[in-house]
Amino acid sequence: MKSFAAKLYTVNDLSFSDIALEVFRFQAVNNSVYAAYLKSLRVEVHQIDSLHAIPFLPISFFKSHDLKTGNWLPETKFTSSGTTGLQTSRHFVPNLEFYCSNARRCFEIFFGPITDFHFMALLPSYLEREGSSLIAMMDYFIRESASPFSNFYLNNTDQLLGDLECLRTDNRKTILWGVSFALLDLIEKYELDLSHCLVFETGGMKGRRKEIIRAELHATLMERLNVTKIYSEYGMTELFSQAYTSGGQQFSCPPWMKVVARDVTDPFTLGLLGETSGINVIDLANWHTISFIETEDLGKVYADGSFEILGRLDNSDVRGCNLMMG
Repeated sequence: MKSFAAKLYTVNDLSFSDIALEVFRFQAVNNSVYAAYLKSLRVEVHQIDSLHAIPFLPISFFKSHDLKTGNWLPETKFTSSGTTGLQTSRHFVPNLEFYCSNARRCFEIFFGPITDFHFMALLPSYLEREGSSLIAMMDYFIRESASPFSNFYLNNTDQLLGDLECLRTDNRKTILWGVSFALLDLIEKYELDLSHCLVFETGGMKGRRKEIIRAELHATLMERLNVTKIYSEYGMTELFSQAYTSGGQQFSCPPWMKVVARDVTDPFTLGLLGETSGINVIDLANWHTISFIETEDLGKVYADGSFEILGRLDNSDVRGCNLMMG
């Protein structure tokens, strides 16, 4: 399956289904947990001949099982933040450089070279624990941007504000990338004009604030930060790839990632468009682990492949990368 690594970044709309089916067949045989799950469903692997026939593994398996396709030793593992008392997800990583370079490709598809940006990361809840995939990604972006201003800001708000002001007339674009509650904390304490910045929000309130819908969050941030749009990133411990918005509510995926809607009451009814559904994700960059994941997010998928996240399914845990409840 090493040949697949070379195929990953050649994937397009025409080839996605064929390559996804190839990955499915490989994982159905070489991932013992997925193989057992398919057996329990009485799935005949050789009879799966279309994208919507592929069974998705519930994301909760990342909490209870070690998901690996083939035999390899992990270089590290990502863990979800979760909520106190709840079991967290773990995602084994065969090669951290692969994860980071893949995350870079996802970002650059939508926004251009990371060397065009200063990255100011306001991610307190992530920095305060071990194993965050977002911190691994941002640390890589900060280093690879080769900017003396790119940095993590935990409690040093004065430095953040000073650096943002210094960059007001800089030729590079500045990104302030923050977890939602930290951005709201910031605008409650300071009058800010970030019209020269791109503001990215990620995650939710992490138990620090009441959850609000994304549209309300964006409206508040736009007004208080004097920006015309807020960007969002959709990523999680269980995915190696990320989706992004261009400033609205709809996310777009890189070519090797696809979101599929499922009926909320019947997880095996797939392909719904434009209606509130459960969200399944195919991430072909997860070919070392599991590429077909039934998440606990609620959303809508559209004909052009874009999607919205509306909240969480009622019966799911409040996971660490929880997004705003609708």
